[in-house]
Order: sequence, then structure tokens, then C-alpha cells
Amino acid sequence: MNEPLVSILDDEPEIRLILSEALEEAGFRTKSFARATEFEASLRQSVPDVCLVDLSLPDKDGLTLVHRLALEQGAVVIIISGRAQVQDRVTGLELGADDYIIKPFDPAEVVARVRAHLRKEKVAPNTSQSNVATFNGWTANFDGYLLEDDSGAQTPFSHAEGEVLRLFLDSPKRLVSRAQMQETLGGVAGESFDRAMDVRISRLRTKLREDPKNPRLIKTIYGAGYIFLGDVIWL
Repeated sequence: MNEPLVSILDDEPEIRLILSEALEEAGFRTKSFARATEFEASLRQSVPDVCLVDLSLPDKDGLTLVHRLALEQGAVVIIISGRAQVQDRVTGLELGADDYIIKPFDPAEVVARVRAHLRKEKVAPNTSQSNVATFNGWTANFDGYLLEDDSGAQTPFSHAEGEVLRLFLDSPKRLVSRAQMQETLGGVAGESFDRAMDVRISRLRTKLREDPKNPRLIKTIYGAGYIFLGDVIWL
């Protein structure tokens, strides 16, 4: 079976039904779960391509689960939640989610976003096909989602953070505009996309131990985009 697998975690039966019907009609396989414990047990058997996760779960904190998924599973993680506050969306993105959809939603939009994120996975921007790169004392492993410094200390990064880091490592010392980021990484251009990118870049800078006032590697070019100043070697 080559069809991508989408796991749906939501305690509302009608939401699970709407999503599974829309996704299966679009050619995806789906698995649906009402509780986080059932969902986590399934992950031990197989890792889905995309996880759709509600934040208001009866048995576990949804945000904690999103963070673990982003760091450990390597799947695309999309939050689908009735929490519409800006802070909830920012927190979800900070914890590693790739996208955030607010209920009530249009099933066609969910399908479109799932497709967009999977398309980004298939069309990798790098030409080397390698998944390991070194730069300025760091090694980035995109198979294990790990950053390793020259002392061997490791720091995990999320799937969403990895997308941005890979874009920078594939275009060192060249301006990467917001328009290029949107075109390559997908998503709807606008304030939400810009905020998501700001969050991911801020977290990458923290993991790379950048000085927030004067970062060495990821430079902001105000009004234009970003430049990654590292010396990159793909292994």
C-alpha cells in the first residue's frame, strides 16, 4: 500500500468521521483514535505520514503529545483544535507542529493542507540527496532530527524546524526571501505564515546557541528575508 497514512486523534466521533471520509475519498489511508493512549499504542506498530491531533483530549494533554510527536516520530503534525486564541496557535507551533487548523473547518482545506505538507516531503530542495550536513562546528542529521555540536552533545529538532533549517543549509550565503520560504515550505502567505516562520527561526537560533541580539549564522535582512552565513558541507 503506497497511499500515505493519516492518523486522526480526536475525541469527537463526528469529527473523526468527517476527516476520515474526506481523506479516504482523496486517496489517503486513515486510522482514527478517540484517546491518546490508543493513538500512542498504534505508533509502536507503524508511524503515519501525517498526524491530525486535537488539543482537548480526555486522557492526555494534546500539546505535550504534539511536542513528543514532533521530536520523536518525524511525521507531519497538524493540530486541529477549537482553541482559536493566538497564544494557543503560537504555542502549538513553538512545540513543533507543522500547521494549525481551527474548528470549525472545511474538510477540503484539511485535505489540501495534508497534500501540501506531503508534497514538500517528496520535493526536497537539496540537490545532494544527503540527510547529514556539517556547518561551523555543528552536524545536522535529518534522519534522526538531531543537531550535534563538536563535543558530541545532541539537541533534537522538530520536523517543522528541520524544514526551515534544511532550506537554509541548501542556500548558504544567499538571501532567502519570505516569498521563497512560502513557495518552498507551503502554507498560506500572510500573518499566520510569517508568525510560524518567526517561531521556527527563533527556536533554531536558540538550539544553535545564537546571540539573540547578534546571531552569527541566521541573519535577518529586514524587509527582505534571511541569510544563512554558515560554511555548509553535505556528507
